[in-house]
Amino acid sequence: MLDPSSSEEESDEVLEEERRDALVAAGGGSPRSLPPPARDPRGREAGAARAASPSPSPSVLSEGREEQERLQREEREKRLRLQLYVFVARCIAHPFNAKQPTDMARRQQKLNKQQLQILKERFQAFLNGETQIVADEAFCNAVRSYYEVFLKSDRVARMVHSGGCSANDFRDVFKKNIEKRVRSLPEIDGLSKETVLSSWLAKYDAIYRGEEDFCKQPNRMALSAVSELILSKEQLYEMFQQILGIKKLEHQLIYNACQLDNGDEQAAQIRRELDGRLQLAEQMARERKFPKFVTREMENMYIEELRSSVNLLMANLESLPVSKGGPEFKLQKLKRSQNSAFLDIGDENEVQLSKSDVVLSFTLEIVIMEVQGLKSVAPNRIVYCTMEVEGGEKLQTDQAEASRPQWGTQGDFTTTHPRPVVKVKLFTESTGVLALEDKELGRVVLYPTSNSPKSPDLHKMIVPKNSQDSDLKIKLAVRMDKPPHMKHCGYLYALGQKVWKRWKKRYFVLVQVSQYTFAMCSYREKKSEPQELMQLEGYTVDYTAPHTGLQGGRMFFNAVKEGDTVIFASDDEQDRILWVQAMYRATGQSYKPIPASQAQKMNPKGGNVNTDISPLYTDRGQKHGMDEFISANPCKFDHASLFRVLQRQTLDHRLNDSYSCLGWFSPGQVFVLDEYCARYGVRGCHRHLCYLSELIEHSENGSVIDPTLLHYSFAFCASHVHGNRPDGIGTVSVEEKERFEEIQDRLSSLLENQISHFRYCFPFGRPEGALKATLSLLERVLMKDIATPIPAEEVKKVVRKCLEKAALINYTRLTEYAKIEETMNQATPARKLEEVLHLAELCIEVLQQNEEHHSEAFAWWPELLAEHAEKFLSLYSVDMDSALEAQLQDSWDSFPLFQLLNNALRNDTFLCNGKFHKHLQEIFVPMVIRYIDLMESSIAQSIHRGLEQESWQPVKSITNSLPNVALPKVPSLPLNLPQIPSFTTPTWMTSLYDSTNGSATSEDLFWKLDALQMFVFDLHWPEPEFAHHLEQRLKLMATDMIEACVKRTRIAFELKLQKTNKSTDLRIPSSLCTMFNVLVDAKKQTAKLCILDGGQEQQYHSKIDDLIEETVKEIISLLVSKVVSVLEGVLSKLSRYDEGTFFSSLVSFTVKAAAKYVDVPKPGMDLADTYIMFVRQNQDILREKVNEEMYIEKLFDQWYSSSMKVICMWLADRLDLQLHIYQLKTLIKIVKKTYRDFRLQGVLEGTLNSKTYDTVHSRLTVEEATISVTDAGGLQGITMKDSDEEEG
Repeated sequence: MLDPSSSEEESDEVLEEERRDALVAAGGGSPRSLPPPARDPRGREAGAARAASPSPSPSVLSEGREEQERLQREEREKRLRLQLYVFVARCIAHPFNAKQPTDMARRQQKLNKQQLQILKERFQAFLNGETQIVADEAFCNAVRSYYEVFLKSDRVARMVHSGGCSANDFRDVFKKNIEKRVRSLPEIDGLSKETVLSSWLAKYDAIYRGEEDFCKQPNRMALSAVSELILSKEQLYEMFQQILGIKKLEHQLIYNACQLDNGDEQAAQIRRELDGRLQLAEQMARERKFPKFVTREMENMYIEELRSSVNLLMANLESLPVSKGGPEFKLQKLKRSQNSAFLDIGDENEVQLSKSDVVLSFTLEIVIMEVQGLKSVAPNRIVYCTMEVEGGEKLQTDQAEASRPQWGTQGDFTTTHPRPVVKVKLFTESTGVLALEDKELGRVVLYPTSNSPKSPDLHKMIVPKNSQDSDLKIKLAVRMDKPPHMKHCGYLYALGQKVWKRWKKRYFVLVQVSQYTFAMCSYREKKSEPQELMQLEGYTVDYTAPHTGLQGGRMFFNAVKEGDTVIFASDDEQDRILWVQAMYRATGQSYKPIPASQAQKMNPKGGNVNTDISPLYTDRGQKHGMDEFISANPCKFDHASLFRVLQRQTLDHRLNDSYSCLGWFSPGQVFVLDEYCARYGVRGCHRHLCYLSELIEHSENGSVIDPTLLHYSFAFCASHVHGNRPDGIGTVSVEEKERFEEIQDRLSSLLENQISHFRYCFPFGRPEGALKATLSLLERVLMKDIATPIPAEEVKKVVRKCLEKAALINYTRLTEYAKIEETMNQATPARKLEEVLHLAELCIEVLQQNEEHHSEAFAWWPELLAEHAEKFLSLYSVDMDSALEAQLQDSWDSFPLFQLLNNALRNDTFLCNGKFHKHLQEIFVPMVIRYIDLMESSIAQSIHRGLEQESWQPVKSITNSLPNVALPKVPSLPLNLPQIPSFTTPTWMTSLYDSTNGSATSEDLFWKLDALQMFVFDLHWPEPEFAHHLEQRLKLMATDMIEACVKRTRIAFELKLQKTNKSTDLRIPSSLCTMFNVLVDAKKQTAKLCILDGGQEQQYHSKIDDLIEETVKEIISLLVSKVVSVLEGVLSKLSRYDEGTFFSSLVSFTVKAAAKYVDVPKPGMDLADTYIMFVRQNQDILREKVNEEMYIEKLFDQWYSSSMKVICMWLADRLDLQLHIYQLKTLIKIVKKTYRDFRLQGVLEGTLNSKTYDTVHSRLTVEEATISVTDAGGLQGITMKDSDEEEG
């Protein structure tokens, strides 16, 4: 309610002046508050207050003046909102231009900071295993990445705070994240990736909802929760009460006073408004007071546009049905055929209504209750009633006994007579045989109208002559409806010049034929067509004083038109007021009739005359001070300024509701704003300019605004300013053009700023498609006019400039987030390198997110995004160079930094070998070369020193823990070489676990060579030529190192072998096996370390394989020579038993003599057994300790062949001699066991059964036969036969 200061004592002129001050200047205020008036009416009041005050101190005076100004400002704003709400309420109550749109995109519920915090807690609980949701490791990793990268991001928190983020955005980001992960997973039989995606999304939804939310779902929906739906009038009223700050009581007062539920009153108000707008247009044309347009030719066009817009509104109003459904359909047809009557207000030759055009249709309900005073009929006689509307059908009630003539029967009739005649008759059944008709006992004739009482009443019946029922009465009710297009009816006296030329009382009906066509009709009884009629268009109704010369009627009023005056009179004041009110609505006149001295004449004696009078004419006190707002003439207001206030308040309300609207109004808000603009003539360009201004301001203050919405409004304004008439308006005011240019500049700055902050204005690509739409809008804003497209290079230039700024912004915020500046100034070199490495990870993450979320928006200019990345990395290179310069000389800890950056850059089409990438290579090329040089020197010295001190013991225990052992230091070098960085599992580890008999030096060599090559490979050097050079150099280095190792091993092998004895006590030392294994490992490592990717060996030192093979052959020969020399020693011992030697004779005699007395051991068996044990044990040693099966087989082949050859030669030297029995027995056993043992070791049959073996076998067989003849028992079972089956 208004403050009591605006009481009845104030004059209407003062109120009107204050209201005009507040409303006309509505466009000049600050954007976020209701506007102050253009001129200050408070000067006089403040001056008067100062004059009356007892000279207070300046501070008190200042405070009092500020408080008074504040109260006055609040009062003006309140009055402005009330007046604005009156206009808005009328738009809601009776819309005739707009409808609530049903095709708008449905907005999602926005997330707030509290919900985001709850969401973080739920996902953290899932990751901690505190929920019942079962998930595999892959899903947990996806959720962890989503939680760390997205949910914890400060950019997401800012987006939530700005109100532009919905639950759907969160789900979409997760969906895109897991789609990439699932696509990278291997295919699983029977489980499609779509199934995995669906399952993961279902689990995400379960985490998102939480377990406790299921019981909280059925909450009461607030108004904002249903704002996306089609709203009822009551909901629209409530919404705009909130928007404009109107109290419920104030709304109820306005609602009742404006008769918002009365469609006739609202339609009449619209007609008055439209008529007023036409008059203003005509006045403007006469006085030549136009807004300032860009050309003078537009002034006349402006008047035509005003007329056309009003005519269009009239057409829209006329197109509305008089009422919804029902019998007015015929009138609608008439209206559609005669709608030319209103298109030209000045046309006097308008189409006239005929009497048949205003035929009405009424429904009557006749309910017969009972008959009283029936005495002439016996109580048991049957009586009934009939009822009819004259000219229609006749209905009959049920039968009843005369003792109780009660029915309650209703009859329904339809008639076209405004004054029908209703006849009701009472009958009794005739008992006579010849009676043809029942006997009529009485009748009553009624003349109901729509104003007649609807309640049952007793009516005296007319009875036949000589009837005993002189006091016969019938109780019945006649209800005659009021058709929707019959606005008022009743009896009036009338006198006119063209119609009703005699002063007499007639029954009048005010008929609405269409929204703009009304007729005053007089009817006679039982007639459906009016006797006379008068169209009210162009007439003005008003109260008049009594006409003394006219007899009949007490309260007079008239309808006046140029050339015609019709005088009416009613019998009482109330009837006159109702008639004037109805005709006032019908004529559409702007003047509101008020009876003279109404306050004194309404109820001078305190009666209740006013109880049925329309609220439109109740006094101001009853309306609680609302009359000034309700009766204000809308045509005298600056609706452009009012609409700006309304739209601003509506947008503020919309952005603060529970939906992520991005600046889009709800359907109900769009409907009301559309209706307001159409009804009150707000120009479309002004509307969109105000909208753009508000949206830009909200966007500048951090709200998320849809660029598509900005594009739509800007395109409309641009089209209008450049003369394309998007809404049919061709006039362009200077103010519109200037405001458009200002908006264009503001919007261009805003868009450039958003593109420069694209990572923060559109985090993670949200809202979806917004960045792409922003770039499209920027191109549109840069256009000079609507027809000429801007050159692509100009747009590209602007975007390039924005992305250059974006690089600096992104890197600056990234360093602030990493707090890099604090560390880089005072940290140690190691700490600096650690920080730069962490910063590199963040930079790569930023570039990856740009590619993932924003590259599609920059698809038109992918090179610009690459330039942005180069600029971004160039800023990082400053910190990187500073950190690397601080590192100690020959410090290799920075190689992980190179690999991290290189791996990110080498797979990018635009950044690979780009400016930063080349700079990175230039920094690390000298370091890589220096590192390889030092490692080459270190490895060479380790070979030299290691082989000099080598114990040649197998290093099984060392190699098993080798991956955990640091790279050995080289004592002779002044440099301490750290462990070689390795970023993948080296391939040499597996081979080392299998090879467990190499020497420490060789294993160290192969490990270093392989680790060095793996290190260089893991660098993935991007420049092909240098990468090939590195590979080639390392292969050559490996060849040289392995060659040196092989040669030194060959020398060491020979020296070690020379130191062994030649007796059967010889057991091959493990050191010799280790040397053998070193060559075997060298052979294996050569294929990996010395061969280029092309498959060709190095031509420089190309014979490394041949060298190894030759060395292996040599050491096999040396080893075979050594073991054969043992056999030769055995044979030399047997040579003492040669026939004819002194030692042989002596031994034979001694044995024979001693054999007579004791059991003499058989000579030669110990020697054979010793040799056989020597062979077997050395075979086992070689088989166990040498890793290469092929070389073992070669060794055994040569050993066996050489042994047989030596025996064969020994026997050949004794062809002429017979072998001593002991020689024969020893050789037979040695040959047989040797054959058998080497066959078990895998020597092939072809080698075993060689000619040499056959020769030996034949000779021994012959010798055996000879001995068996001379000394059959001397061999003691030793024979060449069945040698394969013998044991031992």
